[in-house]
Amino acid sequence: MCWAGRMMLGTFSILLVLVPAAAAACEFGPFPYRATGIVCRMTKPAALLLNQETAQVIQAAFRNAKFPNITGERSMRLLGRVAYGLSNIQVNDLSIERSEVELQEDNAIHISIKNVSALFKGTLTYGYAGAWFLQLFHSVDFEIESSIDLQLNIDLMCQKYQVVPDASDCYLTFHKLTLHLQGDKQPGWLKQLFTDFISFTLKLVLKREVCKEINAVAQTLTNFILDLAANFVRDKDIIVDISLASEPVITANYIESHHKGLVLYKNSSSVLSDSVFSPSLLTQPRMLYFWLSEHSLSSLAAAAFLDGRLLLSLSGEKLQELFEMEDTEVQQKAVQRIFQGTSYNDSVAKVWSLTQPQISLQPEGTVVRSLVAVEVSILLSGEEPLVALYMEKEVTVTIQATYAEKKLILQPVDSSVEIKVFKCTADPSGEDPSIQSFLQNMILVAGIPEVTSRIGSALTSLMNSKRLDLFDIINPEIITEKGYVIVQLDFGFPSHVLLNFLEKSL
Repeated sequence: MCWAGRMMLGTFSILLVLVPAAAAACEFGPFPYRATGIVCRMTKPAALLLNQETAQVIQAAFRNAKFPNITGERSMRLLGRVAYGLSNIQVNDLSIERSEVELQEDNAIHISIKNVSALFKGTLTYGYAGAWFLQLFHSVDFEIESSIDLQLNIDLMCQKYQVVPDASDCYLTFHKLTLHLQGDKQPGWLKQLFTDFISFTLKLVLKREVCKEINAVAQTLTNFILDLAANFVRDKDIIVDISLASEPVITANYIESHHKGLVLYKNSSSVLSDSVFSPSLLTQPRMLYFWLSEHSLSSLAAAAFLDGRLLLSLSGEKLQELFEMEDTEVQQKAVQRIFQGTSYNDSVAKVWSLTQPQISLQPEGTVVRSLVAVEVSILLSGEEPLVALYMEKEVTVTIQATYAEKKLILQPVDSSVEIKVFKCTADPSGEDPSIQSFLQNMILVAGIPEVTSRIGSALTSLMNSKRLDLFDIINPEIITEKGYVIVQLDFGFPSHVLLNFLEKSL
């Protein structure tokens, strides 16, 4: 959901702010924070960490640059007209000493790549017509030793309500550009002659092609991240709108982007105009933050309900664990009466939400209220299933969320249940205290934890299917407050993801 542009991996790359664009400014209202449903903030420590990976992009840019043939000619006293051409230019033995990044208050990112050492190889063809009509034409291999500093000044802009980095401000500074002919390292008049001829032209060509290739590599990466981000916030008919709600912000300490966070389901969309976001809410010294509004989470729950996803089925061992939470005589009798002696393998329990869940974010956790139905059916051979138990209950549960070992864990810390409808073949009147007490206790002690655990596992599987598990998430914290939730964490960048992508794409 973030970047300095988009969701999740989008956040994970200062590499991607190397994309050129002729971006037009987006138009936002006078109170853009009011429409903010999701916020991403990447702080300076994260930018410094990500900058270490910038070398991969620079190296790929040099390796994949298609250098054109360089030609020229010059009149020389005594020698006449001298013409030359450099062809088959390739890069070998590339290394980078260090890379630095600075966040600037004028909404810009400055990346400085120090001492890029590269060895260019190719073929030099030259010829000249002497003053005495003597014509000589030669072709020799050459090597060019270079030491270059690269500077990129990136502006973050808004185009079509997406963050678009403009990196057209690209400079190469040459500290060393030495030409060697046929492997001869000793200076000679021929080498000096052509060094003087081609040095200026070669610098211009290298600057143009390397900067162009940096932009091309970064564009490829950006498209990759855009596709990944779009996939992350889409699951079948449920889509989260993460277009910008206001201009991205860069300070000396962080990069921050504000997104609408509206949920689109089929032809309907949620509306947000009273967001409580303020930059002052994000204060802890962490590398990465996500701020999510209560509205966005409630809208996701509503879409999941409308899409028929809030349904859980239990059978076999899981059903047995649910109904045999306590090994007491009273419980055993109650279970036998409900299931009429039928095996758990021949029974199934279904739990589903009858109404759209109402979500309220509070300091104690996420409070969820919903009218829930529970149905236990006995599967009879050759006959219609027998409904042994049906209940409708008003459930209120407070859930605390944590993320550890690449798993989302939902833990109910407080819950209450009020039964609205009760039908049970073992208790037609609904007045048997032993069955009533058993079911009430079973729901609170085993049923609600089982449902929340299943939901946590399902959400973990969904996030991992979007490749979240590829990232090294360190000490994540999920903090709920009145009206919003903050996810804050440190992270390690999975270099293999970037390397594998570059190898496949370039």
